[in-house]
Amino acid sequence: MAEPIRVVVTGAAGQIAYSLLYSIAKGDVFGKDQPVVLILLDIPPMLPVLDGVVMELQDCALPLLREVIPTDKVEVGFKDIDAAILVGSMPRKEGMERKDLLKANVAIFKTQGAALDKYAKKTVKVLVVGNPANTNCLIASKSAPSIPKENFSCLTRLDHNRACSQVAMRCSVSSDSVKNVIIWGNHSSTQYPDVHHAKVNIHGSELPAYDAVKDNAWLRGDFISTVQQRGAAVIKARKLSSAMSAAKAICDHMRDIWFGTKEGEFISMGVYAAGNPYGIPEDLIYSFPIQIKNKTWKVVEGLPINDFSRAKMDATAAELVEERDTALDFLSQ
Repeated sequence: MAEPIRVVVTGAAGQIAYSLLYSIAKGDVFGKDQPVVLILLDIPPMLPVLDGVVMELQDCALPLLREVIPTDKVEVGFKDIDAAILVGSMPRKEGMERKDLLKANVAIFKTQGAALDKYAKKTVKVLVVGNPANTNCLIASKSAPSIPKENFSCLTRLDHNRACSQVAMRCSVSSDSVKNVIIWGNHSSTQYPDVHHAKVNIHGSELPAYDAVKDNAWLRGDFISTVQQRGAAVIKARKLSSAMSAAKAICDHMRDIWFGTKEGEFISMGVYAAGNPYGIPEDLIYSFPIQIKNKTWKVVEGLPINDFSRAKMDATAAELVEERDTALDFLSQ
């Protein structure tokens, strides 16, 4: 049996973590023969809830789960970890300006970045889920200068999965019959779900998504807004944010980092934009089409970009530049 890997989940008493921890402990993410030690990090008032989560994980009697460590201390949470899934963030409250949200989250992710820098393995893979995810990820990476920027990514896989599913339903096929959709940019309502390079498998033959769907107006209109607004639609219906689907997307994202993407396929994740071939400003965490091999990601190059796509890619980049500049002001205070 392999040595256990150490995985920290922050915001571990929250509902996304509640949907996520079982899948990690069961082997869905890091492999069916890979033992794990789970470290559950949350704020002090949530420690009694964490005790309940620990009991439930113990009661699942999962062979791969070697130890569960609940804590409110970053020096315990980030010690010698192999993977960090940063779910905890300050949620937006009613009447809260985006600026206030950024300020609160800069403080959280500056602290966590510094703790990663000090306590984690330098090979640690860090996935930021807590919103605003792209900018939180940038702040964490800037606060952890000894860990390579390439080791940080943020979650746009939920948007990617939503886009695949919308196209699949439209074509009456299963979601795994759709591949190579792209989420460009920010995990926000400015993100751009792009199917110009996507393929749909219909009765064994692969068609470009536009030919499979046969409805350009939908693909350039309602499809995009449905994916952009899906999180808000779930909250409106459920009175709670998307937890099950977010947890599934986190598992997909981390499993692809660990095991790589399929040959000829790409997925979406927010990564450091330095050296990107699409003219996106470099000092951002921006969602691109990504292929992964040997735990190393690369941006898929050479995809032709039409004017429609260009405008949407630039608009979401502009929002990220503004977010970054506001966040960096707070960081320097």
